[in-house]
Amino acid sequence: MKENFDRSLQLVLVHEGGFANHPKDPGGATMKGVTLETFRRNFGSDKTVNDLRNISQEQLAHVYRSGYWDKCKCDQLPSGVDYTVFDLAVNSGPGRAAKFLQSAVGAPQDGAIGPNTLGKVNPQEQPSIINSICDQRLAFLQGLQTFSTFGVGWTKRVASVRQQALDMVSGAPNTGSAAIDTGSAEVVPNQDFDIVRLGSEGAWVAKLQDALKSEADGKFGSKTEATLKAFQETHGLESDGIAGRNTYRALGLID
Repeated sequence: MKENFDRSLQLVLVHEGGFANHPKDPGGATMKGVTLETFRRNFGSDKTVNDLRNISQEQLAHVYRSGYWDKCKCDQLPSGVDYTVFDLAVNSGPGRAAKFLQSAVGAPQDGAIGPNTLGKVNPQEQPSIINSICDQRLAFLQGLQTFSTFGVGWTKRVASVRQQALDMVSGAPNTGSAAIDTGSAEVVPNQDFDIVRLGSEGAWVAKLQDALKSEADGKFGSKTEATLKAFQETHGLESDGIAGRNTYRALGLID
């Protein structure tokens, strides 16, 4: 629902952390879940790290609406389902969010929400759809090799999303971020990582290749780039062949 965007964004931002600047690459700067690369893509290549640190609420809303909410057609989803899909898209990519929704409503899982998928979303089945998506999300996360590292925070986030979404269905008022139980001690969304691309070498290339189920030789060649671009396109991410925060999160390599 269109009127749920502001409330949903507030809830998402509780999990996204504040400012972090990667020590090895200026492209690693992140503010409230927005990377410098994404910020520049939306607002101009001349934007600086300091501009990102001072990102406005209007700019945040634009990035999250255009990059996730609109891609998942959340304006056209019933209350609670919209937020469930939105938070999943932010955390694991719009493509995965679309597929989990499609699975929940019995639509073909092509990763693109269109008229067929929307037509199968019954507003009377909101709790069932929300629970199905959250169950699928948790099962996916539990199957990742990194669950032992990030599992506590991930589990708390899914539980929080489920409860907040069901509250939206029941018409419960927005309690505000201060009342949201996110397990703040475990929510550490900005881990140290290397941004890698064609020509890169090292441990993070090997981690990327392993997550993509490619030969993990630690050398980012044309085969790795093609595999990465295919993954990014399938999951609704920017298909640029560069592995950074959003790609790593969709792969479950960082929180």
